[in-house]
Amino acid sequence: MAQNPGKSNMTKVPVARKRLRLGLGIMLTLLLVVGGKLFMVQGLDVGGMAEAALAKRLTPMVLPAQRGKILDANGTVLASSIIAYNIVVDQTVNTNTATFHRYDDATGKLNEISRDQGITELAGLLGTDVNQVRASLTGDKKYFVVAKDIKPELEDRISKLYIPGLSSEGVSKRVYPNGSVAGGVIGFLQDGTTGQAGIEQTQDQILRGTAGKRVFEIGADGLRIPVATDELTPAVDGSDVKLTLNTDIQYFAQQAIQSQVNKLNAEWGSIVVMDTKTGNLVAMADTNAPDPNDPGKVDAKDRGVRSVTAAYEPGSVEKMITAAAVIQEGKSSPLDHFTVPPALTIDGQTFTDAFVHGTEERTLAGIVGWSMNTGTVMAGSRLTKEQRYNWLKNFGIGEQPDIGLPGEATGILATPDKWDDRQQYTVLFGQGVSQSTLQTVRAYQSIANDGIMLQPRLIDSYINPKGEEQKVPAKDSRQVVSKETAQQVRDILESAVTEGEIKDAGIDGYRVGAKTGTSEAPREDGLPGFDGYTASMVGMAPMDNPRFIVQVVVQRPKGNIYGITNGPVFRSVMSQVLRAYNVPPSTGTAAHLPQFVK
Repeated sequence: MAQNPGKSNMTKVPVARKRLRLGLGIMLTLLLVVGGKLFMVQGLDVGGMAEAALAKRLTPMVLPAQRGKILDANGTVLASSIIAYNIVVDQTVNTNTATFHRYDDATGKLNEISRDQGITELAGLLGTDVNQVRASLTGDKKYFVVAKDIKPELEDRISKLYIPGLSSEGVSKRVYPNGSVAGGVIGFLQDGTTGQAGIEQTQDQILRGTAGKRVFEIGADGLRIPVATDELTPAVDGSDVKLTLNTDIQYFAQQAIQSQVNKLNAEWGSIVVMDTKTGNLVAMADTNAPDPNDPGKVDAKDRGVRSVTAAYEPGSVEKMITAAAVIQEGKSSPLDHFTVPPALTIDGQTFTDAFVHGTEERTLAGIVGWSMNTGTVMAGSRLTKEQRYNWLKNFGIGEQPDIGLPGEATGILATPDKWDDRQQYTVLFGQGVSQSTLQTVRAYQSIANDGIMLQPRLIDSYINPKGEEQKVPAKDSRQVVSKETAQQVRDILESAVTEGEIKDAGIDGYRVGAKTGTSEAPREDGLPGFDGYTASMVGMAPMDNPRFIVQVVVQRPKGNIYGITNGPVFRSVMSQVLRAYNVPPSTGTAAHLPQFVK
């Protein structure tokens, strides 16, 4: 039978078409599945895969904030910081990279750069031999320091080289240009970052600022991606802290007290200078002061500020408080008459003086002027025990000055119910009570300032990175005694210089008032008893309008304590302060209150 070719072809065509359609359908289905998957992954990113991949590529770099400066009252820099960078490399990335890509801002293109070219460019920026740079970038170390202490502007140029494996880390270097001058007050940093002592410690949060951050992308090959994410959060620098100290006076006082301690072979010494009209501390000098650039060179006990940390029995400088109390309470006057025996026994307790004398007819001014324990007990006994305690409290004894330094001593002032038969009298002349040098200076400041006690000030202001200065407000003042009482006490202190035992405190051209103090120093080993003395002198000038207070303290001097005087040191420092601040010479007649009753 003959075949029908037309019918056969017609049968094959539909079959081929079906197969073609089926294949296309399968392909479209596969494309749809794949496209949907891509859409889910790349578009919707349901699983967060894209974010996770990006997070792996992002590399953060901390940008350190510049620590604020510490300045003296005249703007002299006592502490400052320098921001620098260390250039580091992952050698395992750089060694295995022959070429890398760098984005050209001008053309908008990626240029291929050879490793040798990158090394040559880096050596040029660092000013270093090419072979030395090549050796630094070659090896198997994951971390290797290529260069240290690179300035920020140079670090920025190096970062734009996009050299594989190369990065930078910010470091902050603290510098103290005046060395040990006010070293204890300034303090120092631990590990170059955290304040460890002094103002560096107490004002750490203000000085340190807030670190910034730079984030960029690193590819799977360890290379920085030039045109990818590059986010910058600038650092916020710390604020400056301006102090009330005068660097020149501080230096002079440190030299003066160090010389005195060396001369007397004493354990330590300190000097405090205060402006009576503001409460500003002009100098806080200590012997063996630390250099904050290398604080480890001195013993740990010498790294603080002893005028606020060391509490000791003040001795006879406390007689000023007793005199002020009995005058304010109306129990005595500067020329009141006392018959003072060579030894005074009261309530079974016997008191004598540092010098031998018979029964003498003394004024209150003469008792203070010649530092008589016997006469002070006689005058102070006119006050009740509660009044004696309250007047010590009124003058700030037992109250921390709180000037912004660590370890400030409160001192020890027991309540009257804790006093024994002897202590109730010894507190009148500075024994059985302990206080810091600054607490004594604060008490004398109130007498110099017509009875108004100003709280001591060490921190004057804060200056933010914009240069805006914010003054630290003075703490509340208080009227301790009346203006009239303060004047009478000043006359007593001036007469102690003109008529009493403190003539070596006098300064040509200026009227001076002062008081000495000597007390026993407790044993350092904690056992009962004493093993030395504390010798001090505190005074003010000029007495016609007192402007400054200076106190000199020497701990455990060697030799005859009654042959030791701090008068020349006081006179030297006070003279320097009066000259530095152009204080006019005194006018009027100095007080010469009679020391004896005639």
